[in-house]
Order: sequence, then C-alpha cells, then structure tokens
Amino acid sequence: MNRVLMFSIGLLFLCFNCKDKETEVFDANQLINAAIQTSGGDKFESSIIDFDFRDRHYRGIRNKGHFQLERYTKDSLHTVKDVVINTGFRRFVDNSLVEVVDSMAVKYSASVNSVHYFSVLPYGLNAAAVIKSYLGKIKINKNEYHKIKVTFNQDGGGEDFEDVFVYWIHTKTNTVEYLAYSYNEADGIGLRFREAYNERFVNGIRFVDYNNYKPKSNTVSILDLDRLFEIKQLDLLSKIELKNVTVN
Repeated sequence: MNRVLMFSIGLLFLCFNCKDKETEVFDANQLINAAIQTSGGDKFESSIIDFDFRDRHYRGIRNKGHFQLERYTKDSLHTVKDVVINTGFRRFVDNSLVEVVDSMAVKYSASVNSVHYFSVLPYGLNAAAVIKSYLGKIKINKNEYHKIKVTFNQDGGGEDFEDVFVYWIHTKTNTVEYLAYSYNEADGIGLRFREAYNERFVNGIRFVDYNNYKPKSNTVSILDLDRLFEIKQLDLLSKIELKNVTVN
C-alpha cells in the first residue's frame, strides 16, 4: 500500500474518530445531565428546600419522583397555603381545605410551580417531556458556553408546554449561567433573559439569583437574546432573589 493511500485512510479514520468525540461531548442530553450533577444531582431527589421569594415563603418537598410544592401567603388575618402535588392542586386557609374552581386552580398551580421550577434549575430538565437541541458554542463576555434549546411535548409538558427555553452552560464549570424563555401573552409572545449571580451551595445544592431582562422589542428571536445582551440592548426588568434558603 503506497504512502498516499495510507495517509488518506489514516486521515479519514481520524476524522470519524473526532466526529464521534464531538457527538459525545456536545450531546444536549449529556450536557444537561452534567449541569444537573454539578448543581446537586441526586441530592434534589430526596430533599426539603425552603426559601423566601418577595413577600412569600416557599417549600419544596421531593422524594424520588413524588413532590409537594408549597407557597405560603400571609396577611393580617389569614395564612393561605397553596400546594401542588403529583395529582393536583389544593388550597388551605388557616389549615382548612377550601374549594377552588378549576380555572383558578390551574392559575394558582402554574404560579406556584413556576417559582419552584426556576429555583432549582437545571434540575427537572431531564424529565421525559423535555426536548433538548444543541445549538453550538458561543461566547458571552469572553466566556464560552454550550447553547441548548429546550421545548416540551404536549403530553406531560404541562399547561405551558408551548414555552421555549434556551440555556447557556459554561464549557468548563458545567453551570447554567444564562437562560432565556418565551411565553404566551394576551397580546403576543413575551421574552425574558436571565443572568445568574450570587452563586452559593446549600447542603450540596446550587442556588443562584438572577438579573431579569427583557428586550426592547418582542419581535426579536429568543435565539438572539445573548447577542442583544452583549451589546446592551436588553432592559433590566427586575431581580429574582431567593432569600433564607435552607436544604434538608
């Protein structure tokens, strides 16, 4: 076999080998799973997480697939406890179960679930209803990230299954440092971009706060929000801060 042919075969083998490695390294499911492990992994599965968000207290109880997500609202007269479990929604006023019409139960359940969902991200992104797509490597503020798009199957994806998320996972630390999402509004599509800060670990579980941005126009694509963030074309809307976090 002549040297040219041997060189060509060797080069072809090397290319296939590199391609296989790239597929393995840049698989969206593997990247999400690595980010979950970095953020706490199995510790989420059997945990009781308490925190305060704005003027309410939240508690998330998880036990190997079973969950109970709670929200406490107090005023001068009453304490309202909203509870989302695997089988539905319940509301208690001063520890007494009260009836809630279906339309409001859906609204309250979505509100409670949303706060708990964001509090423990990226945990939950390996659920069966989650569809992940790898969008490539990009740089934000000179740091390199894997960019991953997340959508949901209608079956098991919840009331907001049409929402679209994008996550930016640091290529070296495996941590989610930016995320964006689109959601349906009465007058169109809403867009948000979040920048993580104040990273801390509580009993082995990672928590962050967020600067919460919105674009100047909702006609832009969610996939362009990282670029708009870099050129300072997003407006700071609010801060998402979890306080008094405890994990048992």
